[in-house]
Amino acid sequence: MPIVQSTVERETEVPVRQPGVRVVAGRLDVGEDAAAALSAWLSPEELARAQRCHFERDRRRYIVARARLRELLAEVLGASPETIRFEDGEHGKPMLGGRHRGSGWHFNLSRCGDLALYALSAGRRVGVDVEAVREVRGAEEIAMHCFSRRERLAWRALDPAERLLGFLNCWTRKEAFVKALGTGMSFSYDRFDVSLVPGAPACLLRLDDRPGHECAWEIEAFEPREGFVAALACERRTACSA
Repeated sequence: MPIVQSTVERETEVPVRQPGVRVVAGRLDVGEDAAAALSAWLSPEELARAQRCHFERDRRRYIVARARLRELLAEVLGASPETIRFEDGEHGKPMLGGRHRGSGWHFNLSRCGDLALYALSAGRRVGVDVEAVREVRGAEEIAMHCFSRRERLAWRALDPAERLLGFLNCWTRKEAFVKALGTGMSFSYDRFDVSLVPGAPACLLRLDDRPGHECAWEIEAFEPREGFVAALACERRTACSA
């Protein structure tokens, strides 16, 4: 197995309020030689998926994102990156497999362009999502299908100058929450409300028929890099079912 120089130190730790939750941001654009070296850590399935990427840039970014995820997990598990194994949960969310299946570590990854966000936690489900601040085609249609009624009303009530950021706030927070649940598209986006008003605290407002503050979930918003917005969702220390 070729020796690959550590890349964790190149990442940026993102300060979050949640104890025991680590969020790391990193760039994905590297040279061909660096991507080839990092690919040594990937599984045959991951390498096959990388080869299916139409553009070379996207292939490298996928390889780097998966390799650095392995590296971060290996750091907390006291293992080598190439020994990390992944398997899909019931609804397709990646989780640790092999000898680390019962370790209790949860993780999530989100990518946008050359930026990747990683969230890791021992014993608490986590989800993370990041988006670039740029115009969204079909925002109205997306809101109709993916926002709850309460969220749509709050979004349309915003000043036009705030609607883009309000849309991205809502989208990243909902995506992070559903990713933390690990239920995929089987969990209706209309079953919960999140805050979206720019400048207001990020939070879960409702989950089914319960107010958000009665549920054991936290949502946090942050800017991992200028021009990007992101959200983290994680269980509180005393969890409740979704």
